[in-house]
Amino acid sequence: MKLKITAGPFVFDAVLETEKAPQTCKAFAERLPYEGQIVHVRWSGEGVWIPLGDYNFGVGYENHTSHPAPGHIILYPGGISETEILLAYGGVDFSSKMGQLAGNHFITITSNLDKLPILGNKVLWEGAHKIIFEVA
Repeated sequence: MKLKITAGPFVFDAVLETEKAPQTCKAFAERLPYEGQIVHVRWSGEGVWIPLGDYNFGVGYENHTSHPAPGHIILYPGGISETEILLAYGGVDFSSKMGQLAGNHFITITSNLDKLPILGNKVLWEGAHKIIFEVA
C-alpha cells in the first residue's frame, strides 16, 4: 500500500512494508488516516518520534531493528519503554533511558529523502510539528 506522509512543510511518498511486517502494517493501516506530533528524539541520534505512552497496537516484534536507515519508519510496540513511532532522518541507534531498543520497520519513505535532514533540524530547533499518514 502506498502512503502520503505530510510532516511539517514537507510531503513524502512512502510504502507499507506488508511482506516484511504484515501484522504491524495491518494494525497501522486500520488506523489511517493517522495524525500525530513529531518531536526530536532524546537518545537515538538523528530521528523524530511520536510518543504514544501506553497505546497498544496489538503487535509484537517483526522486522525489528535498532538501526533504521534514513527514511525508515519503525514502530516500537512498547514494553521496556513507551510505545512510539520513529522516523530516521540520519544515523539512528534506537535507544531510551532504559537502554537499547528495537522497533518494527514497517514504512519506507520513497521520495524527497533529501528533505528529511531539513525536517529533522526544523523539529530540533523549532519544536513539535504535525505529521499525517494517509493512503496515497
